[in-house]
Parts: sequence; structure tokens; C-alpha cells
Amino acid sequence: MGKDDLVIVDCAVYTDGKRRDGQLPLEQALEAASEPDSFVWIGLHEPTHEEFEAVREEFGLHELAVEDAVSAHQRPKLELYDGDLFVVLKTARYDDVAERVEFAELQIFVGANYVVTVRHGQASALRDVRRTIEQDLGRIRCGPMAVLHAVMDRVVDDYVPVIDGLDNDMAEIEDAVFATDRPRRAEDPTRRIFKLKHEVLDLHRNTEPLLEPLSRLAAGQIPGAHPELGSYFRDVEDHLKREVSSIAHVRDLLSDALDANLSQVTVRQNDDMRTISAWLAIGGFPTVVGAIYGMNFDNMPELRTRYGYYTVLVVMAVLCFALWRRFKKIGWL
Repeated sequence: MGKDDLVIVDCAVYTDGKRRDGQLPLEQALEAASEPDSFVWIGLHEPTHEEFEAVREEFGLHELAVEDAVSAHQRPKLELYDGDLFVVLKTARYDDVAERVEFAELQIFVGANYVVTVRHGQASALRDVRRTIEQDLGRIRCGPMAVLHAVMDRVVDDYVPVIDGLDNDMAEIEDAVFATDRPRRAEDPTRRIFKLKHEVLDLHRNTEPLLEPLSRLAAGQIPGAHPELGSYFRDVEDHLKREVSSIAHVRDLLSDALDANLSQVTVRQNDDMRTISAWLAIGGFPTVVGAIYGMNFDNMPELRTRYGYYTVLVVMAVLCFALWRRFKKIGWL
């Protein structure tokens, strides 16, 4: 597949922080980006190996990074290839209807005069990121690293509504587990707890590894790092630390809710066993009496009396009622 066949979501050249008019073809954009104080930002969405080959040839991207970018399914990371950066980010969105977290992937190639973003799935839209950073000339003049910061900042900010959705689910689970007026036959929340716990663990695995790359970027330990962007990356790192802490808090609450729910299940099972035992005891007495009389011994004196049959029935009823009252008093019924 040739360069003209490559489908590009957006391709723009920035000179001295300002975007040039129009959308240039790939070859012209790269040529323009080689001018002083210029760089190109190319956005791709789920390219195939053949579609990405043109970009790889133009920028000389490392084949291992290209393989990761095309196949996706990577954990958040930052790697260096011959002085250029390859960054993997995990984006997240909360589906209110299905009450689940959906993840997508975003890869970023950063060089001296280029930025290539590759999106997989319903990743955070970068159109708004472009508009925002294009209006901030002081920041975008810092070059491709400023674009990297803007993208990472948006991805981290998008974790906030996800955590809010999980917090809402957690509140509903707490109400179901700790409600004092919960019906005995109410639906067991164990399945929902495990489902939410799995999503929280996935969110933690897709966010926590990003702290180390952000720390390196904030400290200026990455080649090509702009000194003016250190505080910006540090701000993103602080936001992510708070969000990771919130995720860990929800995870701990889920563990506590699961333990409490399992304890309540055990208590309910013990209550059921006591109830069953009480009714067995009540029903056991007439069963024994009936079994005795079922042997049909002729020498039972009460069988020869006029009211013997009724007397036995009354005695059984009184004793069963006495057992019922006793079990009711001690809370077994």
C-alpha cells in the first residue's frame, strides 16, 4: 500500500506554535516539519500493518514499537528507541447503562519534529485536545513534548468520571449489604461485588503503571524533555496519584463489603438451620406418638376409653404449641 492510500484522521504542521492552514499530504507535512521551529502531528485510528508502513518509513520508527502500536493490548509504559519516545496509555470510559468500565488503547510516538498518535477502540477523542493546545501558544511552542503532555493530561482527566461511576456502584452495594430493612429473600449482592472488584482491579492495572513514566517526565529525565513542561507533567502526576489512591480506596471498600456480605450469608444460613431444627422438633413429637400407636398394641389402656383418642390429640397439640412458643421466644422461629 502506498503513501497516498494511508488513511489519516488528522495531519497538521505547527510552526512557532501556530497550525498551518489546510491539511497537508504526508510527504509535504514531513518536509514542512523539517523547517525551524516546526513539527508535524499525525493522528491515526486502528491502522493495519500495511497502512502504518508509510509512516514507519518516513519517520524511521523502531519495528518493535510499530508492532506494539498495530497489535495493541499493551500495558501503560514509556520506552526509548534511539532517542525517540514510545508511550502507551490506557483510556477508560464508564458505561452508565451497562454499569461497566470500557478500556481502549492509545500509543504516541514522539520525536524531535513529529508526533504520531495511534488510537485503538473508543479511546479519548483527541480532536478537543488539538483545539485546546492550539489555543495555548505558550505551551505548544515547546514542541512535540507539549502534545504528549496534552494527551496524557486528557487521558488522566478522563479517569475521574470513571471513578465517580465506580463510587456510585460502591454506594449501591453498601446500601444492599448494610441495609437494616433488607428483606431476607433479597438478591445476594455477591456476584455484583465480584464484578465490580474485577473492574476496579483492571482500572488499577491500567493506571498505576503510568506513575513511573510521569515521574521521569516531570523530573526531566527523558531525552528531549522541555524544562518549561516539568511543572505541567508534575501536575498530571499529582492528579494521577490522587486517582490511583481513590481506586485503591474503592478496592478496599469492596473487600470489606464482600467480607461483611459473606458474614451475613453465614448468619442467615445459621438462622435457617435453627428454623428448620425448630420445626423438625415440633413435628417430631406427633410423629413419634403416631408411630407408637401405629404398632396397634391391644393393651394400650387409652384405646379402651371413650375419650382416649381425643385426649391424645389434645396432649400432642398442647406440647407442639408449647414447643412453638419456646422456639419463638428464643428467636429460632
